[in-house]
Amino acid sequence: MSKYYALIAGLPNISLEDTKVNYTLLSFREELDSILTSSDIKLINLYFNKFDNKNLKSYFRFRDLDPDPRGRITYEEYQTLIQALKEGGKAPKNSKLPAYFAQFLSVYLANQDSPELITWEDYLASLYYAYAMKCSNKFVSEWFELNLNINNILSAITCRKFGWDKKAYIIGNNKVAESIRSSNARDFGLGDEVDYLPELIRIAEEPDLTLREKKLDVLKWNWLDEKTFFKTFDIESVFAYMLKLEMIERWVTLDKEAGEKTFRELVKGMKKGSVSALEEFKRNNNK
Repeated sequence: MSKYYALIAGLPNISLEDTKVNYTLLSFREELDSILTSSDIKLINLYFNKFDNKNLKSYFRFRDLDPDPRGRITYEEYQTLIQALKEGGKAPKNSKLPAYFAQFLSVYLANQDSPELITWEDYLASLYYAYAMKCSNKFVSEWFELNLNINNILSAITCRKFGWDKKAYIIGNNKVAESIRSSNARDFGLGDEVDYLPELIRIAEEPDLTLREKKLDVLKWNWLDEKTFFKTFDIESVFAYMLKLEMIERWVTLDKEAGEKTFRELVKGMKKGSVSALEEFKRNNNK
């Protein structure tokens, strides 16, 4: 396992309370290209696939807008893949294209005009999480599962509050997701499975939406610190630093009023089954 003594030693200290960024996420990613081993850079690329997912959605919906520069796959590469699948061929060889892209697009192209059992965005997310959780690096795999679990638990709590069918909002098929779908218990049958569940339930009860998001990031930040405590100069610490940079970058640019407004629109849209409100929420929060 490679050690990154010089890289880690040279990184500035960061805190979730920082009000400016010393690195942008993109500039940090570009620096890592010339430092990390090929196997470790694949772990970083795995995380940046989230921006490729975002750009794939934009390709179909908002192609006149510039793609997120943090994504690695171009619109031209999306087009080449889509054209190959439409013609019944195999996905072209491209190391930047994760395997789940072809799987998603094959299903999407065959069923895009059919009624959705789940949103296409949720389907893409479920494939991404499943793909990432198969990663051979235990820390990276656990990070993706942590986020999947947090999102599913918070979705389930919201569904219970408003009387919605939670099965329509839970993604993935890991043990936590299956337990949430099948259990009507207050803790969704997760009491012995998720050690951070009590904290997460308290966070979900926080009425201030911005403060709630901040507390979620604190939970994740502390998880990262705990998991990397004995891996100071390993790829795990590099990965954790990258994740923390994104948190800080997001908070520096956060607009509280916009966050409140889009959340209220989301709730209103879900109550009415409004697709347009959901899309507006996603669009605003992907800026």
